[in-house]
Amino acid sequence: MKTSIATVSISGEFEEKLSAIARAGFDGIEIFENDFLAFDRSPAEVGQMVRDHGLAVSLFQPFRDFEGMPEPFRSRNFDRAERKFDLMTELGTDLMLICSNTSAVSLGGIDRAAADFRELGERAAKRGLRVGYEALAWGRHINDHRDAWEIVRRADHANIGLILDSFHTLARKIEVNSIRSIPGDRIFIVQLADAPLIEMDLLYWSRHFRNMPGEGDLAVTPFMQAIAATGYDGYLSLEIFNDQFRGGSPEAISRDGRRSLVYLMDQVRRVEPDMRIPVPDMPERSEVSGIAFVEFAVGDDDGRELEALLQILGFRTVARHRAKAVTLMRQGDINLVINREEKGFANASYLVHGANAYAFGLMVDDAAAAHVRALQLGSEDFRQVVGPGEMQVPAIRGVGGGIVYFLDQKSGLGQIWDAEFEPVSEANESHATVGLTRIDHLAQTTRYDEMLTWLLFYTSELSTRKTPMVDIIDPAGVVRSQVVETEDGRLRITLNGAENRNTLAGRFIAETFGSGIQHIAFETDDIFATADALARNGFKPLTISANYYDDIEARFGLDPTLVERMKLANILYDRDDAGEYFQLYSPTYGEGFFFEIVQRRGYAGYGAPNAIFRIAALKRHLRPQGMPR
Repeated sequence: MKTSIATVSISGEFEEKLSAIARAGFDGIEIFENDFLAFDRSPAEVGQMVRDHGLAVSLFQPFRDFEGMPEPFRSRNFDRAERKFDLMTELGTDLMLICSNTSAVSLGGIDRAAADFRELGERAAKRGLRVGYEALAWGRHINDHRDAWEIVRRADHANIGLILDSFHTLARKIEVNSIRSIPGDRIFIVQLADAPLIEMDLLYWSRHFRNMPGEGDLAVTPFMQAIAATGYDGYLSLEIFNDQFRGGSPEAISRDGRRSLVYLMDQVRRVEPDMRIPVPDMPERSEVSGIAFVEFAVGDDDGRELEALLQILGFRTVARHRAKAVTLMRQGDINLVINREEKGFANASYLVHGANAYAFGLMVDDAAAAHVRALQLGSEDFRQVVGPGEMQVPAIRGVGGGIVYFLDQKSGLGQIWDAEFEPVSEANESHATVGLTRIDHLAQTTRYDEMLTWLLFYTSELSTRKTPMVDIIDPAGVVRSQVVETEDGRLRITLNGAENRNTLAGRFIAETFGSGIQHIAFETDDIFATADALARNGFKPLTISANYYDDIEARFGLDPTLVERMKLANILYDRDDAGEYFQLYSPTYGEGFFFEIVQRRGYAGYGAPNAIFRIAALKRHLRPQGMPR
């Protein structure tokens, strides 16, 4: 099988699209007619440009409202088809897509449509061309691939075949296993698209909300398993209509598309091992047992301020790097690295973004395998020169250009603290530990148009799942939030997509010049004991409105004594079917970064209903003194 993508799927001028598609590693393109018509080059010149980029034209599309038309429309359609055949010959493609008729004057009837295609097949055969028929989910008479296949079957012509599109099948909830009975050589091309589950008009849903396989909620993998079972070995092509993609980076969208196809076929190969699926023999998605560390890039002043705050939070300095200005602070199973180096990537990150959490390490089952899979899926490798006695830790570029490291126990990478750091014993008795045990989750803030990219990044490389998207209400707008997590909760990453810079998330991106980690949530087994210990250390929590506590007492039917304890400690509360959740926040540090402390009592979520109260409190904290309230 070869890979292809429709030009309508990405933004930019035609030449820009070609370059991005070729660099992403696709074999071909579908030329969407409007893209060609808007481009000021002849068909022959366009075809040559495509070939000069190492690509083929996999398909020319769409030809609309063809079958079942009364005269004089029927005759005009055949004349129109001949003109398109001329164009295809000049472009250098042999396949045209005809989508099922939506015209109000069209006539129904399987045999009538089959007769039209039989005649068109004769005309196409004289030129050595092929025609594929696709059932649109909103077609007037034909909106089911089973009916489209029956028309192709009755047309009984070698130059007429079926085109299958995952969106049109899955949006109408058509049984995908019906595809398995179709001969693979009668399928001329397969188009793939995913989409979020939204109840809306099918045409509008299709034209605005499609996304890459793995980025939405449709059952694209079972659809592709059924395709593979037919013996089909032609192009797998992405046809994505998405408002967000039309305004995004052609390079990024093309890379995402290629990654999505490789990931999809890897999934199919693992479910159907006897099928011949031509994808790289890559390692399985990595099992993650936790976040090994988070690393901050800081300057001297920022570093002192951050270390002082972490000491108040109960962290102790336990080691210093043998050769670099790097400090390790620890509490429970949490490792925080403070990097003051004045050269290398950490320093570059500090100069661009200010003090920031620019890297984190994941403890996986096999670090080398995780790295190999990430590179095969198109992630950018990260390496820098290591000194004597230092380990080369496998790493890739992640959100906002930050770094994701892979560690494991089997290779010795998990012993990096012993290998590269000298233990220290510092007198921090004035700041006691406060009972923090592990990192509950990282919260990464991105531009909204990047969110799908990073969801696909994590879910394709790591053994994780994504939760449904939720809206976080900021007084200045809406922030979209979605979570990537492991089944056991050892890794949780919340992705928050900011659409406008007036929101707290948007402000963070603007002030730090890019996406990145905005907060770290630490877990405790007893948030009230932790709050008391923090108070003794001098911690000043984010102040929550007293009105909040009156509401939750009534809404959840809580004991007034418990509510009073939460109010005094500025602890927030939520509940779901699985249990309870307690949250405590720090004010912001640096350019909008903050810490969170949580306790879970079986609770599965992330306190989304409390976000509006936390955001309002953070904005009050950030408001300059003297400003009107």
